[in-house]
Order: sequence, then C-alpha cells, then structure tokens
Amino acid sequence: MKRYVPEEVEHVSQDAGVSVSGAFESSEGIAVARDLARTFLMDVQAVHGLPVSSRAMGTVQLVVSELVTNARKYAPGPCLLTLELDGGAVEVSVWDSNPTPPEIFGPDPTRIGQHGLEIVMSVSQSFAIHREPVGKRITTSITLADDLGGLGAG
Repeated sequence: MKRYVPEEVEHVSQDAGVSVSGAFESSEGIAVARDLARTFLMDVQAVHGLPVSSRAMGTVQLVVSELVTNARKYAPGPCLLTLELDGGAVEVSVWDSNPTPPEIFGPDPTRIGQHGLEIVMSVSQSFAIHREPVGKRITTSITLADDLGGLGAG
C-alpha cells in the first residue's frame, strides 16, 4: 500500500507565529492530515515549549479529520489545511474549491451520519465559514492546555 504524502507542505516559524500547511488531493490524505496535525502539535510542545494536553492533541486531530473529510467529499480538486499557533490555541483552517457553505444541522440523535460539523462546533472555541474569491474556508480554534481550576489557558 502506497502512503500518500501531500504534494505541498510548508512550515513557517517566525517571531510572529508558527504554522504549517498541506495540500491534499485524495481521501488517503485524510490520515496524512491527521499526522501533520499531530506532528505540528508535538513540535509546538517540544520546540516551542508550549503545553499541549492530550485532550487538545486528540481534539485537533478529530477536527482536522472531519474538516478535511468534508472538503474531500464535497469539493472537487485539492483542499488546503493550515494549522497556526495563536497564543494558547491552534487555529485550524481548511480551504476547498466549493463556494457553497455546508449545511449545519442541529443535534439529532436519530439522524444517521452528518454529525461532523456538529462535533467540530461543539469542541472548538470558535467556528467560522468564510467565502473566498474561489471556494470557501472553514476556520476553528482549539485551546492547547486544559483549564486547571481556572489557572490554565482556556
């Protein structure tokens, strides 16, 4: 089985911020996108010394998986994932070529499927959909450290 590697991965680390981006063109890229998110957060912790809770590690990978899956499922062509350190949070942004905003359903335990954005919205600090000159961008923010009795980032 051939492992999919994104065609483009760009790492940016400068005083203004730390980020990584990857372009994905197939469903095999979903696992690679999760790996990119995990590696990025491990670097944030090891290289930049910021705490990343196990909850944040799992949540960011879940959000990346859901957003990249939707982009690959509903938009033609590649999608672009960008992860950017923003203070004590990571901003997850996924661009795709489809300009139509996704339909967001309310909670419904009897509905089978289509719970991805509902989950993303419930675990994120923020959630936004932006139309772009071509396509759209969905952006979320996830806190990196757990709140320890009001003393941690939150």
